[in-house]
Amino acid sequence: MAMKSRAGTVLALLTTSALLVAGCNSGDSEAPTENELYQNPVTLTWWHNASQDGPGKTYWEKVAKDFSTAHPSVTIKIEAIETNQLQRTRLPAALLSSDPPDIFQAWGGGEIREQVEADYLKDITDQVKTEVASIGSAAEIWQVDGKQYGLPYRMGIEGIWYNKDMFAKAGITSLPTTFEELNDAVTKLKAINVTPIALGAGDKWPAAHWWYNFALRACSVDTLKKASADRVFDDPCFVTAGENLKTFIATKPFQPNFIATPGQNDPTSANGLLANGKAAMELMGDWNKGTLETVAEDPAVLNKFLGWFPVPAMSGAAGDPKAALGGGDGFACAKNAPAECVEFLKYIVSPEVQKGYAETGVGLPVTKGAEAGVADPALKSILAATSNATYVQLWLDTAFGSTVGNAMNDAIVAIFAGTGTPEQVVSAMKSAARK
Repeated sequence: MAMKSRAGTVLALLTTSALLVAGCNSGDSEAPTENELYQNPVTLTWWHNASQDGPGKTYWEKVAKDFSTAHPSVTIKIEAIETNQLQRTRLPAALLSSDPPDIFQAWGGGEIREQVEADYLKDITDQVKTEVASIGSAAEIWQVDGKQYGLPYRMGIEGIWYNKDMFAKAGITSLPTTFEELNDAVTKLKAINVTPIALGAGDKWPAAHWWYNFALRACSVDTLKKASADRVFDDPCFVTAGENLKTFIATKPFQPNFIATPGQNDPTSANGLLANGKAAMELMGDWNKGTLETVAEDPAVLNKFLGWFPVPAMSGAAGDPKAALGGGDGFACAKNAPAECVEFLKYIVSPEVQKGYAETGVGLPVTKGAEAGVADPALKSILAATSNATYVQLWLDTAFGSTVGNAMNDAIVAIFAGTGTPEQVVSAMKSAARK
């Protein structure tokens, strides 16, 4: 999909875990009157990515049932689809068709801009002003040119999930705060015959996120903002990111055959290795707690050993050492979805539903007050780290849009496979941006 400009939104200075109160520009959408809502039978199709039989999928089923109970005229048909399949194949094909789902997963940034410019989404600006005010600046990621086209229900930064018992056994007495210290931890873990880091390069994006973090350390905030807004990748820091990644890969921190290992939702996947004591670390977002519990042979054991720490800084790098990579999950309504779709979207981000979501432990909520539902120590660590981050950069494949993002991820994985170069990543990004 060709675009002349893309304002892949960057979320800056989250000081209360994306719960700041922020206003929203008025759009030209028209809110339905009460007389128009819930008068006729309506079926909403809902596609989400909580695709395993874990707490997230169970909770969404409860949310749909509760909404239908309160509004008997609305039937909600749910389809749970694995993230890669949903994002890369099912949803793009459905949006091209005449019968897309009414409400579906939306990641914001450049991706949602592409969908808006293709006229796929409903403008919900006027109906969701109260919700946007409660969510705060995180809602901006689901805006295009000041108009709201979706709402987030989860927001947090990425970091390294780790096994406290393995760290103690390896003699790692303090959590790594620099990559030098992370490299030292890798060496100590190898010395006790433990796989230091689990990696799911088979799904591409989990591997690509390592490059994103090296870019976050190598590039200034202004460079990243310009790249997100203008799709300009001329700064040499993007090549430096690939060079630093190559150096890190050469330390052999990952499990054998990482290039074919899936990312999550399977005991043989990367998060299955961490969940079941077969690897000491995994780089992943705040949602990982829920997926780890889904694949753990013994969730009680997992909860005893599981910890989290922010991605380390890099000595002498140009990037902000306290910047973090982050993002969220949200939902949008198809352009021709019934008005009840927007009402259901508002219900999903209501304080009561958000607090219940927080209590499942599968991710961090966005609505003000719902953070009281966060009980898990690791998730509390992420909540605090999100608040302490000086700058939060939206996932780069989302910020740059799917055209650039997919080409970038493919080229990054080629570095992991030993067939690509740092320069080829930047070339792929520039070539995709010209399309």
